[in-house]
Amino acid sequence: MSVDEVDGVVVEDAGWEIDPGDEPGRAVLATVGRQLKTWREAKGLSAAEFGELTGYGEDMIRKLERGDRIPRPEFLDRADEVLGANGLVAGLKQDTSEVRYPKPIRDLVQLERRAVEFCMYTNFDLHGLLQTPEYSRAMMQNWRPMYTPAQLERYLTARENRRSVLQKSPGPEFSFIQEEVSLRRPVGGRMVLRRQLEHLLEVSELPNVSIQVMPTLRAEPPGSTGVIELLKFGDGTAVGRMDGDFGGRPVSDPKRIRLLDLRYGIIRSVALTPAETRDYIEQLLGET
Repeated sequence: MSVDEVDGVVVEDAGWEIDPGDEPGRAVLATVGRQLKTWREAKGLSAAEFGELTGYGEDMIRKLERGDRIPRPEFLDRADEVLGANGLVAGLKQDTSEVRYPKPIRDLVQLERRAVEFCMYTNFDLHGLLQTPEYSRAMMQNWRPMYTPAQLERYLTARENRRSVLQKSPGPEFSFIQEEVSLRRPVGGRMVLRRQLEHLLEVSELPNVSIQVMPTLRAEPPGSTGVIELLKFGDGTAVGRMDGDFGGRPVSDPKRIRLLDLRYGIIRSVALTPAETRDYIEQLLGET
């Protein structure tokens, strides 16, 4: 992550890089950048002066104004204060909130916001919606090729924001099925794993969330080839995907959705019940 130095103090980058080819996101950022520049010039400030007042370098300010970077929320708050914009610049956070997600994640978030039911089977790693921030960081730091520091922070922010769907009221119905190994792998070390297991117990207490564990000793279920994700919408439609089937691509055809629903139902029927799963997680905590 690039940094600036102000009065000898190193401060964070004022924004994230936008992914190559994300033209819809770039169009939003170009509009936001023009508004920033208009406010700055109306205040009679050069880019260098504005950068000094906000704690960032002139080059960074010009990148933001050109729409080459995604401004961080804290930067827009500080810019609003410096420019005396009475919330109008800070309000640009709403325009940039979606662009902060990489485009594939942005498309997924739109689907998740519409969903009234989530059915998620994960075999090797904990589902992202169930991960603690520390667990997510440890997972992403192990990715190869490695993310740059800026990419890592952006993806972590995106995942944290996605998790807010669990707090919606009224919320969707969630069904998570996790293979036993995903709860035993010490990602990030013992203390990170302990906090992750405690978090699973907390989430499992939510009235609209069901978490089930598939014991390793169970006979091979019809889903062991990979992840199954199924999102159901209020109008009766759905979208889903499964590793190793349909090319791993999302599908919405009713026949294929019915097949995924059947497989998921069988896996769910042979996994531990939610109550048995809570007992199992408490047992793991005692061993960790």
